Amino acid sequence: MTPEYPTNALPFSVPFAHRVVFTHGLFNLDNDAAAHAMSEVLGGSDPVSSRGIIAFIDDGFHTQWPDFDGELRGWLQAHLPNVELRSVTRVPGGESCKQDMQLVDQVIEAVERWKIDRRSAVLAVGGGAVLDAVGLGAALSHRGVRHIRVPTSVLAQDDAGMGVKNGINRFGKKNFVGSFSPPDAVLCDLSHTRTLSVRHRRAGLSEAVKIFALRDPHWFAKMESSAIALRDGAPEALEPVIVQSAHWHVQHIVRGGDPFERLAARPLDFGHWSAHRLESLSQFEIPHGEAVSIGIALDCHYARLAGLMSKDACDRVVSLLRTLGLPTFHPLLEQTAALIPSLEEFREHLGGQLTITLLREIGESVDVHAMETALLERAVLSLKAESSSK
Repeated sequence: MTPEYPTNALPFSVPFAHRVVFTHGLFNLDNDAAAHAMSEVLGGSDPVSSRGIIAFIDDGFHTQWPDFDGELRGWLQAHLPNVELRSVTRVPGGESCKQDMQLVDQVIEAVERWKIDRRSAVLAVGGGAVLDAVGLGAALSHRGVRHIRVPTSVLAQDDAGMGVKNGINRFGKKNFVGSFSPPDAVLCDLSHTRTLSVRHRRAGLSEAVKIFALRDPHWFAKMESSAIALRDGAPEALEPVIVQSAHWHVQHIVRGGDPFERLAARPLDFGHWSAHRLESLSQFEIPHGEAVSIGIALDCHYARLAGLMSKDACDRVVSLLRTLGLPTFHPLLEQTAALIPSLEEFREHLGGQLTITLLREIGESVDVHAMETALLERAVLSLKAESSSK
């Protein structure tokens, strides 16, 4: 007689810990802010076996912080003497590092060469693109080795570095190949943002505008009142915004009920459906943060014309973006026929009904399941006219 075996679904869960540290002088010898998180990830003082780290450092960041690897090595010796820094590799940053598997393969080969086992770690230091590609290499090696992020740009600290996604671009599609693999620790040194170019510092603010417009009217208003200081990069204005934006992104992951994006909507991708297409249409000359700013402005104009969003709320969002020094229009938007396929890519990515998050008011969103081409064309013309008059 065949023994009975239950055929019903048997749910199980895997616990994750999202360790996030914000500090200044992350790897200064007298700074132990990251010591507890690193100890948890790498086994603390457990003498059973040695731990190893291999580090991949964004070339642009290394140019500004040439002593970083020495600081890291000295800090590990002082705080985690059983952890060996086995290699440091400089890698190209920016979206170019996500256009093929080269960097991912480099990480996998280094894991094998330097004997990084599943109790050791890969350290990724840099902007969001480097974190994405190095994270994918770590996720694929040994089916997942421990992965520590040190995000160094505004965008990486206030958004990208907090996520649980890793990926590269394929077929002209953003992050088509990737994994959901939460980082074991995210270590942020707010000092690192002070050496960014003006353009890249400002670009990262678009993600803060996005999350506050969706979730936090109070902080949206604070950004409005300090917009000039934020535009100019004043640390006393910029750093609290970075930390609060990161907080909301982490809250969505750990308490939003959908960390691996299995549901119908991706609310934190407000403004992103067109942003991803703008990046690829421009051959990635438009950086992600600027593309998101343009995408937010477009969606606000669309929502206003559709009768979903008040004119006052639309004006507030677009005005804030402009005051921050961010673009809200690009001629590529006028290639409406080239933008539309991105909606189908979003639907395919979600695996079902198209769901696009728009704003009703600051702090109140609405999901729509279709976007009218004619109305979208009107929104582009409205945004163009508004941009031309400024």
